[in-house]
Amino acid sequence: MTTFTITTTQHKQCIDITDRVRKIVRGMPVTNGLCHVMVLHATAAIIVNENDDPNIGVDLLRALDRAIPDHANWLHDQVDNNAQAHIKAAALGPSEIIPVRDGDLLLGTWQGIMLVELDGPRTERRVVVSVLPIP
Repeated sequence: MTTFTITTTQHKQCIDITDRVRKIVRGMPVTNGLCHVMVLHATAAIIVNENDDPNIGVDLLRALDRAIPDHANWLHDQVDNNAQAHIKAAALGPSEIIPVRDGDLLLGTWQGIMLVELDGPRTERRVVVSVLPIP
């Protein structure tokens, strides 16, 4: 298990973390297995999506804003004013599982692993990568 941190620079953004995760997986003594990637925060998410066009991340964030608007009389906003970030993170999920084949991530041609920041900027978002062998 390996943990790394990401600094986010915007209130909402998608950050491609595929290369960092791939480097960790390649450094593990696992030929075939599963890679579990999890963000340890309640207002961020991990997704697998297209990584060739950065507009996909912008479109995703716009769609989330339309579906779950900021400050829409959410009860949690009375506590710390970020209810929409919690709801969006719960909808997307904190983790993904990616197959490992021949010691590398098994992703489609246009797939990448993204951290989705929903309540930034944050100086430290922690991501945990676990690689489990499958015989």
